[in-house]
Amino acid sequence: MADPLVTADDAAGATPAAAPTDVHETPARPARHRVRRVVLVLLVVLGVLALALGWVGYRAWQTAQALREAQDLVGAVQDDVRAGDMQSLADAVPAIQELTRSAHGSSGDPVWRAAEVLPVLGDQLRAVRVVSASLDDVAVDVLPAVASLGSALDGREADAERGRLVLAQLVEVAPDLVQAATTARGAADDVAALDTGALLGPLVDPVTRARDALEEAATALEGGAGIASLLPAMLGSDEPRTYLLLSLNSAELRSGGGIVGAVVVLEAQDGQMELVGQVSTAELPGLEAPVLPLSEAELAIDTDRLGRWVQDATMTPDFPRTAQLVAARWEQQTGGSADGVIAADPVAVSYLLGATGPIGTPDGSTLDQSTVVAALLHDSYLRHADAAEADRYYAGVASAIFGAVAAGRGDVGALGQALVRSGEEGRLRMWSAHPDEQAQILETDFAGAFLAEQSADEVGVFLNDGTPGKLDYFLQAQVTVEDLVCEGPEPTARVRLTLAYDPPDDIATYPDYVIGRHLDGRPDGWVDTNVTVYAPVGAALGALGWGSAYVSGTTATIEGRAVQVVRSSLDPGQSESYSFTVPVRDGRVVVRTTPTTTTPGLVVASCTP
Repeated sequence: MADPLVTADDAAGATPAAAPTDVHETPARPARHRVRRVVLVLLVVLGVLALALGWVGYRAWQTAQALREAQDLVGAVQDDVRAGDMQSLADAVPAIQELTRSAHGSSGDPVWRAAEVLPVLGDQLRAVRVVSASLDDVAVDVLPAVASLGSALDGREADAERGRLVLAQLVEVAPDLVQAATTARGAADDVAALDTGALLGPLVDPVTRARDALEEAATALEGGAGIASLLPAMLGSDEPRTYLLLSLNSAELRSGGGIVGAVVVLEAQDGQMELVGQVSTAELPGLEAPVLPLSEAELAIDTDRLGRWVQDATMTPDFPRTAQLVAARWEQQTGGSADGVIAADPVAVSYLLGATGPIGTPDGSTLDQSTVVAALLHDSYLRHADAAEADRYYAGVASAIFGAVAAGRGDVGALGQALVRSGEEGRLRMWSAHPDEQAQILETDFAGAFLAEQSADEVGVFLNDGTPGKLDYFLQAQVTVEDLVCEGPEPTARVRLTLAYDPPDDIATYPDYVIGRHLDGRPDGWVDTNVTVYAPVGAALGALGWGSAYVSGTTATIEGRAVQVVRSSLDPGQSESYSFTVPVRDGRVVVRTTPTTTTPGLVVASCTP
């Protein structure tokens, strides 16, 4: 039976109104057009991206090429500067700046910055841009200031006969050095903020080296800028200044390096520094009472000798306190005031002679870097049977050293390195009687302010001769950090002091003022040493390990530090060791100690390489 909905016309084969397949034909065309447009757009974007990446790649090649050339040029200049040719740096600055400017420009255009949004690749591009910009900042602001500083030092005028040192040019470049330090710190911080963990292998090492180098440069410049900002006033631009230069004698140890062996008087005015006198400590006799009031802790630790004898003002490890006592003694003796105090030991003097070359001494001999320590601390005592004669010789050598520096002898680079090394090793110290200047000095390696807040986490191990004599030239003192524990709630380490005394076989024939007291039952030439140990602020300090046993002595607390003093007593050929436990703070242990002829005054142990 036929479907009732089908008409006769349908049955006769009439064409239907529309075939099912034609119903959607009209909307299909725009859809295909949209797909084609999207494909075309994607192709254009990919083409642009390819061009952009090609451009970025080309710019990256330009950047890398410029930085490599700058690195080669800087390397060559470094060799020249080490050889004392500071003019080489000044001559190279324009070329270095052109290369860093090129690297900065090629890594900082809009296409490069836009590509920094890409995953993975963006981190690499950002790192290259930041490093390039930081290096360019250093080249533009820092290198010219350093070159000017070198030229100023190279061009310092001097009058060797009068012992005058003219530093006016150095004063002129001081503001530029301060600005250079600010720029260097900003550059170092920018590179330090980069996440090296997001960098691909080839970039990790260059970025890390750039970060470390910039941090080192910023730290060095900040220290130098702090001092440079003080130079005009310190060198008498406003009014004349008087400074006392203390020559420390390490043959008779004190916490600060040695007894005060001689005092050289310097005057500064209008950028000129001149030697105006020298005084043997024999001319500054002991007092019946301390020149300044001493605290109960100072009396317990160092006795009243700290304030009664100028030679013993270095018994405290805190150089600002030493300087205050010496300045007060000077004022009492002469009626004049001291604007500052500087102290240097014989090893620091040897570093300076490495820069200036040999000097002539008052007795007609010649001293150089390799002979000056032995000449001052040993040979002079065999030549001068009288202690006063030895003191005069010591003072004369100190004056001759200043004269050599004042005469502009030696290369500036080596002189600067000698001063920096001396400060780092605790062999060269500075103090100013002017509070604003002293605040700046406290931020440098030259402060020696062991009892200041900045040193609160540091440990102290200091030596004071108890013989008394001049035998510490033969005493070997070694401070080490052992059993460093970095994990756990209370990480600790053990600090050990080893003393070994090995004088020559004929030590008993040395002058009495050299070998010290004669005691029944002790061979002539024995040596006693007061060992003073300071814990960090707030840390406990128990009995000291002494070989396989324990020992304790005088105890006190000063500026929040637990202190203990024990006496070491050694006959020729003997040795012994002391040890104690300290906390590990911020992942390291910093030990300040007495600098000797063979060891510096700083030992650091760290939980990280």
